[in-house]
Amino acid sequence: MPRLGAILVCLWAPGIVFAATLGGLLPGAEERGKATYRFLGLALYDARLFTPGGAEFSWSADFALELTYLRALSEYDLVEGTLREMKRNGGRPNLDAALYRCFDDVEKGDRFLAVTNGPDRVGFWLNGTQTCWLDGPGITRRFMEIFLGDNTRSRSFTRRLRGS
Repeated sequence: MPRLGAILVCLWAPGIVFAATLGGLLPGAEERGKATYRFLGLALYDARLFTPGGAEFSWSADFALELTYLRALSEYDLVEGTLREMKRNGGRPNLDAALYRCFDDVEKGDRFLAVTNGPDRVGFWLNGTQTCWLDGPGITRRFMEIFLGDNTRSRSFTRRLRGS
């Protein structure tokens, strides 16, 4: 029986860590929208958008985005995919080294949390452990446009994620 208790704690722990991390970084955060992102029919991740009080999404207010991966992806794929999408949305930023510090290989079930802190700062947590902060003019919008902008790869995904 003690073994069952330990297993249950391990299953609940990621959710507890996530709630503690999110609550400390974005007070009053509530889920605004959620969506599953697919590429060529394959589900890659479930995404959830959190805003203060579940308010309508706005670039002028802080928010958080959680991605729960549905399959394993390499750090290289995450970084290069991010850079490609940022370039597609308006120019490739010089973020290669910073993104390699932020990202890591992910397995099915891993959670990345990105929390904004104004227009010039985004923090990242992998499974509740902080990996980095990206700082720079307009970085919040430049990074988050991949998921929440007007020119995403999937407008239906973005609409559901934004809760509209």
